[in-house]
Amino acid sequence: MGIFTREKETAPCTVEVSHRFESLHAHVRFNNGAVVHPGDEVLVHGSPVMAPYGEVVIEERTATITRASLLERGWTRLTGDLEVMELCEFSFSEEAVL
Repeated sequence: MGIFTREKETAPCTVEVSHRFESLHAHVRFNNGAVVHPGDEVLVHGSPVMAPYGEVVIEERTATITRASLLERGWTRLTGDLEVMELCEFSFSEEAVL
């Protein structure tokens, strides 16, 4: 991995989409043990996985992982905390919570 170059790798993966009252989530697990690092991009191939209400759908797919360059990875780590703070919303009131 170079300071400016990006590399791509292909990995088999399992996609799990849950659309239940108890759990609404979508997860991708790499079957070859690949790990995604800050700044990396993942593209799961195939049509969108849609789960009807009350069901969990699990499909085997292939994903392409585009690895961030060293410069991109460093920048992502440096600025990541600031971007997370943008998602936070703080509210203060004088009322006591019972």
